[in-house]
Amino acid sequence: MTRVSLAFGVAALTGWMGVAVAQTQTVERSVKAVPNKDIRIGVYLNVQPDCTSGPLPTIRLAIPPASGKVVVKSAKVKATNYKACLALEVPGYVAFYKSPPDFLGDDVLTIEVKYPGGRTELQKITVKVLGVGSQQKI
Repeated sequence: MTRVSLAFGVAALTGWMGVAVAQTQTVERSVKAVPNKDIRIGVYLNVQPDCTSGPLPTIRLAIPPASGKVVVKSAKVKATNYKACLALEVPGYVAFYKSPPDFLGDDVLTIEVKYPGGRTELQKITVKVLGVGSQQKI
């Protein structure tokens, strides 16, 4: 099991007259990576208003990367000062990407996340695989 100190919340969506509505949202983002090394590309959990865990989302690799591999692992996610929760530890899933040793360039993948309540999120993630030493932080 992996330990992660990051949290993404889940919001319930309601439509006309307060009835739950199934909605799909597309999110695009990018991450930097080095060849042949695991990089975290997503953290998925469900934190309730009382700071306990709700049902976890369902995760599916909708469009796989052309070059690398994606794996999802179970994790315990710890967070402090998250919304009204001063400290919490809940179960979650963490997605990792790993490129081949000789790959440099952009690799694109899409993860479908289905949350309880009917909300679906398509996460289009561009992984920018750079040579070692190219990821200097400013």
